[in-house]
Amino acid sequence: MTRWVAILISFVLTACATIEPAESPPEIVDVEPPLPPAKSFTRAYPSPPARSNENMAADFISLHFALEGGTELPVFTRFETPITVRLTGAATASLQKDLGRLLTRLRTEAGIDIKQIKGGQANITIAAVSQKEIQAILPQAACFVVPNASSLEEYRRDRFKQKSSWTKLSSRQRLGIFIPADASPQEKRDCLHEEIAQALGPLNDLYRLPDSVFNDDNIHTVLTGFDMLILKAAYSSQLHSGMTREQVETAIPEILSRLNPRGDAVPVQPMSETSRAWISAIQKSLQSSRSQQSRMRQARKAARIGKEQGWTDHRRAYPHYLMGRMEQFDDPHEALRQYDIALQFLRATPGTELHRSYITTQLGAFALSQGNGPEFLPEIDDAINVMTRAENASQLATLLLLKAEVLNEVGRSAEARSVRLDSLRWARYGFGSDVVARSLMQDVAEGPVN
Repeated sequence: MTRWVAILISFVLTACATIEPAESPPEIVDVEPPLPPAKSFTRAYPSPPARSNENMAADFISLHFALEGGTELPVFTRFETPITVRLTGAATASLQKDLGRLLTRLRTEAGIDIKQIKGGQANITIAAVSQKEIQAILPQAACFVVPNASSLEEYRRDRFKQKSSWTKLSSRQRLGIFIPADASPQEKRDCLHEEIAQALGPLNDLYRLPDSVFNDDNIHTVLTGFDMLILKAAYSSQLHSGMTREQVETAIPEILSRLNPRGDAVPVQPMSETSRAWISAIQKSLQSSRSQQSRMRQARKAARIGKEQGWTDHRRAYPHYLMGRMEQFDDPHEALRQYDIALQFLRATPGTELHRSYITTQLGAFALSQGNGPEFLPEIDDAINVMTRAENASQLATLLLLKAEVLNEVGRSAEARSVRLDSLRWARYGFGSDVVARSLMQDVAEGPVN
């Protein structure tokens, strides 16, 4: 294999972990070849939610009346006035562009009166700070949102006061969002989507949702059609801050019928809550500070709980996907077995095309390493289309590199080079590392080498 394919497969096997940007010595900066501009997404592809309004009404209540840890919220809260947003700190051009796109989507898809301002006090202040500053406060967080703070300094000072407690809010007036300025463009965009959505609406995450950013599995990274419907319902004139759970439960069915009439004709599906034991096992299986053996035990525990619960949806598949990732270095055949189990459940669950495409990335790298890339190309192409609609540049860059190598193997070298260059542009947005980009750029310049 070529050197860049070895780099690629190392990305896939480590789940495309973020690579810290390295500082180049000043004396060699001027002699580095120029990198092509990063690509970025210009349009959204939200699919309408496929579930019944009755199911989504239950989702709405679960999302708005609890925090992620399970703490119940006494009343419904939202902003009651036109919403202003201000971007502060070390904001990059990509962050500003992605914020503008998101605000436009919120206005047009969710009907929320929201706009960006350049100065003065805003309802939502987005502060671009360093990852180190964020992790000094919340070590496990990539980004976060808090009530009644507009800077890290204010939050540090008041974080243990009642003003900083979500459970004490009766309405939302001023919130702070803290995003890592030194992360990749895609990571910053993902934080924008999740944290602004939580600033506006739901504070809970539900693993049972297959089509939402309000899910800690991080499969969806930009707001979906379901998410926009939930936010649009939250800002209906029939709701207001201070309403009790019972009052919202009474109002939300009519709101959803009006906003999403097609959902009234969709059959209601049985719904099961996700146990805290399963959530705990999944979270522990993802902790990099734990040993591989410990993480595998927790993934197996989650798989066992899912089986005992009788689940057949994406939650049943998720621990098997995680076990496949963990086994792929040491036991590729066992990894393939775990991926196959995950795919069995995902194929039987509507709306899981994106979930399946994550597994395609893993299987594509394996097929390539075994010399079976050409046979796997149609599946890679399907996954590329899915990842494009999902706006996932890091996965898209990886899939395009897989495709480029396959094209090279079958003698389509000119097309392979073009696809590889396209991958490089997406990699600059998705991974945000010029060190990686320059390594790939060298291979593009040299052309295909076997």
